[in-house]
Amino acid sequence: VRVAESGGGLVQAGGSLRLSCEVSGRTFATYAAAWFRQAPGKDREFVAASDWISANQMYADSVKGRFTISRDIGSNTMSLQMNSLKPEDTAVYYCAIRTGIDVTTTPAQYEDWGQGTQVTVSS
Repeated sequence: VRVAESGGGLVQAGGSLRLSCEVSGRTFATYAAAWFRQAPGKDREFVAASDWISANQMYADSVKGRFTISRDIGSNTMSLQMNSLKPEDTAVYYCAIRTGIDVTTTPAQYEDWGQGTQVTVSS
């Protein structure tokens, strides 16, 4: 299984970025994907999660109304649209995959992880 994030970068506060998570090497009939982030000196924290048919989704309170997780139709890619970015959103963002339709905020329940992509928001 390969999980690969892309789309990170440097953006000014108030700007937008779109992260992509491409999954390969497995069948996708039933699984969920999530985004986590980790800022320097802090623990990894949950950002958003969705099952593969986008029927059940969860967001951290800190990103509700600003971030949207969605599957790109016709591809094995789960994206995270990030709008109204704030300096406190600066972190390495990780995509993670788990078997099953249930979404969860717990990192240990995700089986496969990408290497992460850096998002930096300047003030």
